[in-house]
Amino acid sequence: MDVMLVILSNSAAFLSILGNAAVLVAAAWRHSVLKAPELLTVNLAVTDIGMALSMYPLSIASAFNHAWIGGDPSCLYYGLMGMIFSVASIVTLAVMGLVRYLVTGNPPKSGSKFRRKTISIWIGVIWLYSLLWAVFPLLGWGGYGPEPYGLACSVDWAEYQHSLNGSSFIMSLAVLCTLIPCGVILFSYAGIAWKLHKAYQSIQSNDTLPNSGAVERKVTLMGILISAGFIVSWTPYVFISLWTMFHSEGKDSMAPIVSLLPCLFAKCSTVYNPFVYYVFRKSFRRELRQIRMCCYQGCLDAVSKMTGGERSEENSGTEKTGEE
Repeated sequence: MDVMLVILSNSAAFLSILGNAAVLVAAAWRHSVLKAPELLTVNLAVTDIGMALSMYPLSIASAFNHAWIGGDPSCLYYGLMGMIFSVASIVTLAVMGLVRYLVTGNPPKSGSKFRRKTISIWIGVIWLYSLLWAVFPLLGWGGYGPEPYGLACSVDWAEYQHSLNGSSFIMSLAVLCTLIPCGVILFSYAGIAWKLHKAYQSIQSNDTLPNSGAVERKVTLMGILISAGFIVSWTPYVFISLWTMFHSEGKDSMAPIVSLLPCLFAKCSTVYNPFVYYVFRKSFRRELRQIRMCCYQGCLDAVSKMTGGERSEENSGTEKTGEE
């Protein structure tokens, strides 16, 4: 079991860090021409790579150790990081859907309605909101605890039945950080689908669909896949958490594999977004090619400089020998 966890966690960590680092490098490559809504894509990559860097190492080390490493302090840290990045991810997805809904017109419009400053403020609010929910257990409302299989930590779901403090925190967290963001996502993309349907009907008499409409559909489909992937990845974990809430006394009877796989599946939500970008965004593929060529050219230049330096040293040495 622990061997499987190590293999899957290492694979997920590698792919997540590599893919999301590529997204961030590509964004930095064209920072000056990034559209305002694209900053949310960058923020989503930050949450994904942040989760991979802050959580995977401790989980993998615990799997190697066959028991949780670091006791309560590391469990608290792990739960804190998980709360910050998971809440930031789902709220970012909700804001992405809402922004996409607002900038999708009839006929479709460009994303110039939002300025970068406005989106930057929203991103700041997202992180403050996530940090607030992560800090609540440290202040005494709710708590963090080990997962049923003992190799990760999160919200102490078992507190739901044991105290009003724990149950009120879990219910508030479920409504304000899960149900409402998911509702916003569903409403936004349903509204976008309706807008695009109406736009398509209005131009149905034309032989071809305007290029802007095709772009809107592709961007919308990309957003739907990213949001759906996140929700699907976390749904099994939600069910396991619900089971733990109402069967806390019998949690030892749960098969370890049953509690382990949903957690691994949820962590894989940090992996697939870069692949979605690669498939649906031609500009992302072009930027990666440019970066690769630039790095390759840089390596060639460095090698040529080193080679040239060595040759000049050899020549100077030969000249000195001749003079002697």
